[in-house]
Amino acid sequence: MPAIYLIDVTNRDGVQTARLGLSKLEKTMLNIYLNEMGVFQSEFGFPTTRHETNYIEANLELAEIGVLTPIRLEGWIRAIVEDVEATFQIIPNINHLNLSISTSDQMINGKFQGRKNRDDILKDMTTAVTAARAHGAESIGANAEDASRTDLNYLVEFGQAAKEHGADRIRYCDTLGYDNPFTIYETARTLAEKAEIPVELHCHNDLGMAVANSIAGAMGVIDGGQDAYINTTVNGVGERAGNADLIAVILAIKKSKEFASTYELAGSIDLSKAWKIARFASYAFGVPIPINQPGVGANAFAHESGIHADGVLKDPENYELYDYEELGRGDSDLVETGREICTGEYGGISGFSHIMGKMDIPVKWQTREKANEILELVRYSNVESQKPLVEDQLVFIAKYPGIAKKLLTLSPLE
Repeated sequence: MPAIYLIDVTNRDGVQTARLGLSKLEKTMLNIYLNEMGVFQSEFGFPTTRHETNYIEANLELAEIGVLTPIRLEGWIRAIVEDVEATFQIIPNINHLNLSISTSDQMINGKFQGRKNRDDILKDMTTAVTAARAHGAESIGANAEDASRTDLNYLVEFGQAAKEHGADRIRYCDTLGYDNPFTIYETARTLAEKAEIPVELHCHNDLGMAVANSIAGAMGVIDGGQDAYINTTVNGVGERAGNADLIAVILAIKKSKEFASTYELAGSIDLSKAWKIARFASYAFGVPIPINQPGVGANAFAHESGIHADGVLKDPENYELYDYEELGRGDSDLVETGREICTGEYGGISGFSHIMGKMDIPVKWQTREKANEILELVRYSNVESQKPLVEDQLVFIAKYPGIAKKLLTLSPLE
């Protein structure tokens, strides 16, 4: 029976959001949290973008030592041979890639300005896929940008060609959020049936339907006999109106009417990590979680009106589809209101040791030299993110100072 796999793209599409961004340490922490949650794959960066090189290598090193496992780390590049060659020259040990190219007539004409036609698009994509496979890529996705505005027959041809040249799946990109649940179901099913290849759903939220479209598209793919892959971002962050929210997608799969009994979510998702990852992403991006966000919004479990309050006190299932504890909520937030010692880019060893001493750090502070080494990395991390580090970040730096140093090291080209 085909199943649904989750591929989170926060560290690729999410960080492309205008006015937003993440430090390399923050991106790494998101990968760690996604792995803890049980997400199948993270689209973790851009192999051909030079300032990503040390970050990508550091995360692949974390995978090698078992910190980032079993999650798969996949890079995004353009579906052209030049990007494939550059990728394996810069990051020779990368294993998973998504190769992207525009497929709609609108974008072929509007972006390439007559320099390419449909045949050129197929040639670029298939040649790139072949090259990636020749370099030893373990998995390859061929991305059809603006698929929802692409002629369906041509889209099927794109999928068939991708499969013939070694792609593992194609990505159906609803780049402008143009689809609705009915159109994407039919298109995804036809694509799965005729191209006979797994389909990845990448839905944007321009019309407010990204989650619904992702779910409906996955249904179509599975009904068409293939595995479905849903792209998500934490808190729905993404270009323009955002992408399909990770937590909302999981809740829809697990809790919506009759869905879970018919369609299988692959792997083991730990929903209790939802609150933690949502709060961290909110803090790292500097974007508050919407009050009405499913599962993790401030009002997701708030009841005020008499009928609702009475009903939920008698039996929570009267007005709640799921329990807040399932999402890792329920603990009190403690805020210092008296003396508080913070660690920042100008912090000293005494304040830093005080803070680390309050935490369960699995590191022996045997020498002042060692403490100063960790403090210096913490200072640089604060410089990069321009905000105080959370406890998990401090623990990470203390446990993996060498990897932390790599994450903080940028090497501009001369």
